Amino acid sequence: MNRRAALGLGTVATAGTVLGGAMPAAADPGRAADPAREAETAAGSGGDRVASRIGAAYRRESTRAGGNWQAYVSLAGPAEPLVAVNESADRRIEAYSVNKIAVATAVLDKVDRGLLTLDQQVEVTAAIVVPGGDGIFSLDGAYPSLVTLGHALANLLTVSDDTAVRLCGLVCPAAELNQILVAKGFPNTQVQPVANPNRFFLGTSTPRETHDLLRALVAGTLLSPASTAFVLRLLRSPVAFTDGIRRTMSSAERARIATKAGWFADARHEAGVIFDAAGAPLVTYALFADGQADADDYGATHPAVQARARLGRRILDLTAGVGGSGTTHRGHPYRPSNGG
Repeated sequence: MNRRAALGLGTVATAGTVLGGAMPAAADPGRAADPAREAETAAGSGGDRVASRIGAAYRRESTRAGGNWQAYVSLAGPAEPLVAVNESADRRIEAYSVNKIAVATAVLDKVDRGLLTLDQQVEVTAAIVVPGGDGIFSLDGAYPSLVTLGHALANLLTVSDDTAVRLCGLVCPAAELNQILVAKGFPNTQVQPVANPNRFFLGTSTPRETHDLLRALVAGTLLSPASTAFVLRLLRSPVAFTDGIRRTMSSAERARIATKAGWFADARHEAGVIFDAAGAPLVTYALFADGQADADDYGATHPAVQARARLGRRILDLTAGVGGSGTTHRGHPYRPSNGG
């Protein structure tokens, strides 16, 4: 039995996540948006029309890329979010590195409760380093070394460092991590434990739970204000993922987007939040695609990654005259350095 079968992937979750006031309105969970319904919605308010056009852009790009897509995308509305995309949103699938946001959430929950601190040190040994793959710890070539927990989290959420996952496991074992996520209302967003209690595969989520976790984050109900600001600063930083949603954008536009991608085998995922110019959450997206062609291409030329790049530019253009809602999170200006 492979890992997908063992995890029951492809099954539909029966429990939704309710985030006080942040739960999107969806008339028919788990099903793709109905084009006829969207056509009717497009005749409504300006926000409805924008949401409809985002949905149309998603269908166009996902069809062009091919493979299997599971997604949930919402646009900020006057009261509740307007659902733009709802395709297999409750299907439990392997989230790969998108779940690094969930890992960071559990670690920072312990920071918020005073059990950990960002300046405490963890040891990077040769045995804990994941050879090859993503990140910078495997490139150091000199072990052991000591880094702060904050440094490990920064690498986890920006360059998607694989060794940083193991460093997080040193301070938040798999069983505890999963318990924290369940307590926060995310029973399907779980890492997969292995024999070593401090290590795990990145596990599963659903598009809806990933979307809702991000909405809880920006609403300030997931973590403390300090931890929320820490996560968003990392996900919006210039060094965070730029091949997908943020690719065809200026540096100022990229700074409005907090995003995290995940890739493995034939899957290419990305999830995040687009903020308006004032820093209010505007669009929340969870885009999961598997069964893709070109499984060995992890670069910007992969069809699903190209689809997300076109979609990101289109969403930004469509929402140019639309304001977000909720707590504002102003970005940090990019100031390049010439050394010295």
